[in-house]
Amino acid sequence: MQVAIEPKGKPVKSSATSTMLPQRHIEIMDTTLRDGEQTSGVSFSSSEKLTIAQLLLTELKVDRIEIASARVSEGEFEAVKKITEWANATGYIDQVEVLTFVDGDTSVNWMLKAGAKVMNLLTKGSLNHLTHQLKKTPKQHFADIADVIALAKSKGLECNVYLEDWSNGMRNSKEYVLQFIDFLQTQPIKRVLLPDTLGVLIPSEVYAFIDELVHRYPDLHFDFHAHNDYDLGTANVLEAVKAGVHGLHLTVNGMGERAGNAPLASAVAVLNDYVKSVNTSVDEKALYSVSKLVETFSGFRIPDNKPVVGENVFTQTAGIHADGDKKNKLYFNDLMPERFGRERKYALGKTSGKANIENNLNQLGIQLSDEDLKKVTQRIIELGDLKEVVTQADLPYIISDILDSKTIKEKVSVENYVLTHSKNLRPSVTLKITIEGESFEEHAQGDGQYDAFMNALKLVYQKKKLELPQLTDYTVRIPPGGKSDALCETIITWCLNHKEFKTRGLDSDQTVAAIKATQKMLNLI
Repeated sequence: MQVAIEPKGKPVKSSATSTMLPQRHIEIMDTTLRDGEQTSGVSFSSSEKLTIAQLLLTELKVDRIEIASARVSEGEFEAVKKITEWANATGYIDQVEVLTFVDGDTSVNWMLKAGAKVMNLLTKGSLNHLTHQLKKTPKQHFADIADVIALAKSKGLECNVYLEDWSNGMRNSKEYVLQFIDFLQTQPIKRVLLPDTLGVLIPSEVYAFIDELVHRYPDLHFDFHAHNDYDLGTANVLEAVKAGVHGLHLTVNGMGERAGNAPLASAVAVLNDYVKSVNTSVDEKALYSVSKLVETFSGFRIPDNKPVVGENVFTQTAGIHADGDKKNKLYFNDLMPERFGRERKYALGKTSGKANIENNLNQLGIQLSDEDLKKVTQRIIELGDLKEVVTQADLPYIISDILDSKTIKEKVSVENYVLTHSKNLRPSVTLKITIEGESFEEHAQGDGQYDAFMNALKLVYQKKKLELPQLTDYTVRIPPGGKSDALCETIITWCLNHKEFKTRGLDSDQTVAAIKATQKMLNLI
């Protein structure tokens, strides 16, 4: 069977004939605003829906969007009206779709009031659903569907038809499915939408079922709608396209009921890399920014290891991988971060090697001697044992701390301390410190934990009849964009004998960083 070729397809070379053949265009229908919003706990405001709809069509450049279900709520109606008003004004109205129901004129009237032009009619795609949910015969169901389609067409609406539970229909009642599609061939519809409603299909079934329908009904346009219950959504999408399907239903970040739908970013990347005979209109560079916006609006956090759009997917952690990347890009694949408007990173932590750190230093334009590089590497490994990830922005602080420390000969060591902070009680510190081999232990209270630490330290130095400098300034910094677990750099300015000097400490805990800066001061004096 010859699949129709869209004229805008790009040419590809046929290995058999060495001639250029046009690529087949795969329509991408994004259903984040309809099926994606059915994610438990997610509800978009009308303004959020409008913003997402605009980005999907104008920035991401999907072919179509499904934005709502008819009759759901007044808020849903207002959201659809906002989107259709914008779409009418900008020429996108034929790319905006709404899920409707076999309910006489109710959904059709809702569509007309909302200003939508394309309805996706939800029907029963398995005999099991038809018999037990609607309790109707196929003949009765088809007659009801024909009435709704006729009414929609008379009102100027375009109609696509969903076969709900189509996957189980093909498994268990194929005769009914084929009878249904025979009937749909007689109707004035544009597309037949094939959902794996419960996410039960495996890739081989997807290929077999769609291949059979595409060959049996060469004049019909079929869309495949994958759910991800077995984590097979992207694999099933790939097989559907190989079998000749004409369109795909996807969601940003794989949002959707239960385990969600096939994720847009993964599906597009797979098609671009593994099915050279097809193309999509999606702009890969917009995938990440749209993903982050949807994550913010929905509150549905995507995992850091989510393919293409996750925070960690272009980050090398193991030192051997960083070393391999320097040696002919040994650990690169076709998923280059630049395709998606992102960049490769090299994580810093306890598994970091010298190559990881050198890559980060090169990106910052910093060069270190081998001796200093070894010290920085060791410090990062130590911090990695305490803190999961050290960021590139932490590096200048770590280097400063290392270079500052190597000039100081250590005679004073803070051996141990206990910091307490309780409601309605003054903070207190128990401190153990060694001065030139002699140990001291003191307890003191203060206005804060660091103040209590300094008060305990003063008691020790009074015993030794030693003078402590005066603290004149105290500054805490974290790297730009730092989070709550970011490394803190505490810089303290001291005054002794009318001379000022500064010391710095580095730690993920602000008070501990201040104590480290203080220990440097004690050794300096």
